[in-house]
Amino acid sequence: MRPGDFIKFRLFRPLLLKIGAGMGKYSTVGDKPVFDNKDFEWTKLLEENWLAIRKELEDILANHQQFPSLQDIQKEQIVLNQDNNWKTYFLFGFGQKAIKNCEMCPFTASLLEHIPDMKTAFFSILSPGKHIPAHKGVFKGLIRSHLGLIIPGKKGDCLMRIDNQKIFWEEGKAVVFDDTYEHEVWNNSNEVRVVLLIDIVRPFKSPLAAINRGIINIISKSFFVKNARKNYQEWEEKYYALNDGVKK
Repeated sequence: MRPGDFIKFRLFRPLLLKIGAGMGKYSTVGDKPVFDNKDFEWTKLLEENWLAIRKELEDILANHQQFPSLQDIQKEQIVLNQDNNWKTYFLFGFGQKAIKNCEMCPFTASLLEHIPDMKTAFFSILSPGKHIPAHKGVFKGLIRSHLGLIIPGKKGDCLMRIDNQKIFWEEGKAVVFDDTYEHEVWNNSNEVRVVLLIDIVRPFKSPLAAINRGIINIISKSFFVKNARKNYQEWEEKYYALNDGVKK
């Protein structure tokens, strides 16, 4: 990250945190670290089809060492992740479809397009022994979900702490949470752990719903998101040029 970008990040992040701090209590799903899946009907769609999603994941996973690390796409994440043990495979990034990756995972992509107000979705791949330190998301106007796809080891080897709660992922089960609460992640197993990470627009009643969408629209046009899209495009061009990987 260039020094100027780092300064912008240091200014932009607390501003978004401050704006979002008071918003959660007005959401139609409330303000809590972990939500009830019944408030998000689309979680059933994911859980009912998780094996088909996993099959598409398995078809691409052999090349996962060539996938970009999170900080390769979002440079500001270097403050959180400084090794190559957290790989990503983007399907959607802040509303923009990763065309070639989605062609490799067409069924998964079609399911994601049925999720109301879905903004971002990617396979989050953690190497054995990887620990993501405690951190907070940037903006409360989004809500995050993890769908467990490959959860190795015994129960408890792969877990997330969010606020004072511990989440033990299960294959085929979705967890919906607010990532602006402090959270950290462990893969204490000897194999890779993979979840499908999804961000959606947090539901509000009018007029706050319109205000929230306006802020998200501003974020989507920020230099952070533009840089991430540019970095992804550069990775995609190199990857598919080397692998000729798009399904015919």
